[in-house]
Amino acid sequence: MFVAHLTWPEAGECAATGVILLIPLGATEQHGPHLPLSTDSDIAAALCARAAAERADLLVAPAVPYGASGEHAGFPGTLSIGQAALELLVVELCRSATDTFSRIALVNGHGGNIEALRRAVALLRTESRDVRLFSPGYGGDPHAGRAETSIQLALRPDTVRAELAEPGDTRPLPELLPLLRAGGVRAVSPNGILGDPTGADAAEGDALLTLATTALLDDLGRWWPQVHEEGLRR
Repeated sequence: MFVAHLTWPEAGECAATGVILLIPLGATEQHGPHLPLSTDSDIAAALCARAAAERADLLVAPAVPYGASGEHAGFPGTLSIGQAALELLVVELCRSATDTFSRIALVNGHGGNIEALRRAVALLRTESRDVRLFSPGYGGDPHAGRAETSIQLALRPDTVRAELAEPGDTRPLPELLPLLRAGGVRAVSPNGILGDPTGADAAEGDALLTLATTALLDDLGRWWPQVHEEGLRR
């Protein structure tokens, strides 16, 4: 299931069968006082692992833990490489990966990565590389709120400081976007939360993960339908 656990001959054998490589992309950035900096990477990696458990023709690459997180500057621990560096990293990573694997799906866990990833995919596809992008949507509050807190409770409850969960700025995202673009998250939410994580629940998080995994598998089925049908685990 995990390409990093293979030897090079084993990777070559897998590639010869037409496997699809899933690359999780996350971030190392603040998620309020109650969630770990790894939250986006944890979620992206979990989606890939869950999808690979359902399809025999999927391999999961190590997660990329750095992204474009400039909007979270000013919060200790945030490590951002910016959009230009992320775009270049993904382009070169996928160029290398397609030396072995003919199909690649990027699974994104951080909204701030999307623009750079779209540009990278567009360039790669002009080079006739079969690379696709999947970004799940969970609805509700946009950052470190109920959805992400519930998912992290389902994945890694030991990393959640539930007693520190508190509401942040709960205004709708369209209302916040101009302020976020102008001054980042710190300008609208001193605690780094956009939404309200109180009441988050592991069962709710598991249900959200199931929906996102189904959406990923559905997209894989549309992109590569024959592989999808033949690769389903019985």
